[in-house]
Amino acid sequence: MYHRRIQDWDDAYTNGAYIPGGDRWPDTFWAAPAKAYRDARVAAGKAKLGLDYGPGERNRFDLFLPDGESKGLVVVIHGGYWMKFDQSYWSNLARGAVERGYTVAMPTYTLCPQNRIAGITKEIGQAIEKIAGMVDGSIRITGHSAGGHLATRMVCTNSPLSEAVRGRIRNVVSLSGLHDLRPLMRAAMNDTLKIDDAEAKAESPLFLEPIAGIPVTFWVGGTERSEFIRQSKLLANAWIGVGGATAYVEEPDRHHFNIIDGLADPAHPLTRTLLAD
Repeated sequence: MYHRRIQDWDDAYTNGAYIPGGDRWPDTFWAAPAKAYRDARVAAGKAKLGLDYGPGERNRFDLFLPDGESKGLVVVIHGGYWMKFDQSYWSNLARGAVERGYTVAMPTYTLCPQNRIAGITKEIGQAIEKIAGMVDGSIRITGHSAGGHLATRMVCTNSPLSEAVRGRIRNVVSLSGLHDLRPLMRAAMNDTLKIDDAEAKAESPLFLEPIAGIPVTFWVGGTERSEFIRQSKLLANAWIGVGGATAYVEEPDRHHFNIIDGLADPAHPLTRTLLAD
């Protein structure tokens, strides 16, 4: 039985202070290996960087190509609470799918407060539409934290994606995603995000319904903050109740910063789940 009441919402959604050596992210454990992988794929002629999907300065994406014929498209959406980072921090996460024969796209987007979360949803929709026109085959979508929110928004019934693109989506994996935006209204970050009650309800997948027939896996680390675990369990259960096909995976000994690492390994269960037919 649960009786715990959260008193400090800023603390509830803080990660680095609760991860040993948390200050080594993002530079040492994200940006450095991302650059090394990106440079290697550019040298091999298997990367296209800074392609545009819209007129905004941050309406850009990077594309990583397999060595052989492409089997399809994987879209990886970055996190950062919709207000930090860009696609360059995650390039090495393309490795798992690329080595399995897929083209991997990593878009970025206009951050808050220059944008609203609803606007970011539209931008990611525009990005996927553009990329889907460039890459044939089935589509898989994954995202981390705020990117997990955006990944699941793409397969809500009011998704910004066209029917044609929706029909190509085979799997979605939300990594430590944020699916109910209301708690964030109580945190200091909302000074930047500007979430109000109307947007929280309109943009939270919890209050929306999933597109039928697209499997969605909610993947979270076993040592994450309890709010991230709760958020993943919450939508996994809620969407089953409205006809969705969901799975929940709690990976042992993973926290919010390294839960994404499996995407860099072609044999990791995370990569296998994302690419499953």
